[in-house]
Amino acid sequence: MYILTPLFTALLASGAFLRIPVGPVPITLQTLFCFIGALLLTPKEAFGASALYLLLGIIGLPVFTSGGSIAALLSPTGGFLVMMVPAMTIGAILAKKKRGSIKYNLLILLIMEVIIYIGGLFWLRYKLSLTLSNTFAIGFYPYILGDTLKIIAASYAGVKIFPILEKFRERNVEKIEG
Repeated sequence: MYILTPLFTALLASGAFLRIPVGPVPITLQTLFCFIGALLLTPKEAFGASALYLLLGIIGLPVFTSGGSIAALLSPTGGFLVMMVPAMTIGAILAKKKRGSIKYNLLILLIMEVIIYIGGLFWLRYKLSLTLSNTFAIGFYPYILGDTLKIIAASYAGVKIFPILEKFRERNVEKIEG
């Protein structure tokens, strides 16, 4: 359902502006929409939504918290942005295997979070020449509680929204084929 790809691209962009500035890495709702997208979209749609989001930012549209341009990806937070693409895609692949389980969704979202943090923290450390302990102090510890809440909310939302979305998909396939 190709309407979902641009919809989640727009949600990722809007999530960048729902933010609380805290040091070099602001708290945003981008990861919440990334998580929900992975649980609801096909792998192709998830990849498309996250890759399109990055592309729009790279070409200069102000979809990142710092605006838009390749410079945003080269900034200390660029690693977090880039890693949303593999995280969302892998999350959608895993979600496709088993739908409707909050526990399974929590596991998927935890895996996604680890993927985002690995690339994001690595890039943050590199760009700011931080020690490992300073990297965690700046880019990880302040976000644990919020990320945990986002994971729980997205897991629950995925279980509640997916059946509705499937009915919507089935109706539209019947219209296209009919």
